[in-house]
Amino acid sequence: MNLESLLEGCIKNDRKAQEMLYQAYAPKMMTVCLRYADSQFEAEEIMQVGFIKVFKRISSFTGKGSFEGWVRRIIVNTAIEACKKQTFITSIDTLDNEGQLSLQTIDSDRATVTELMEMIRELPAGYRLVFNMYSIEGFSHKEIAERLNITEGASKSQLSRARSRLQQKMKIIERELHGIKS
Repeated sequence: MNLESLLEGCIKNDRKAQEMLYQAYAPKMMTVCLRYADSQFEAEEIMQVGFIKVFKRISSFTGKGSFEGWVRRIIVNTAIEACKKQTFITSIDTLDNEGQLSLQTIDSDRATVTELMEMIRELPAGYRLVFNMYSIEGFSHKEIAERLNITEGASKSQLSRARSRLQQKMKIIERELHGIKS
């Protein structure tokens, strides 16, 4: 069944079409959810709520851009909403060092994707939320500030601190790989 047929079926609330669409996109969306969640259970909850929203809003998909991108945006927004409910981010108006970090800057020879996901998951909730929104989802600090009701400086500070913690963890992994004791 092609995407167009699946979408038509989902608009008609065809459970089989909904299940097929879910099965097609759930693995990638679970990866997104795991980056925001504290646990597997929480990630599954975020994904379930996100897919309910997908199915409720599926008729509003206009075909502009990829359908996967549209689903991803709903899942990301659902994850952000869940984090906002659980997290209070302290507003910090000063920033010592602004820097961007993308997953491409992390040497994949030094850490597996699983290790990277775990490092991100271990970040404090506020750091993790801003890191995911900025470095992975591509939100600007202004957009993050507006969505989380914090200052741009707080967003930059949270990112800087997340980046610093990830770099520290990467150094530990590098030392372990080379057999260097701290």
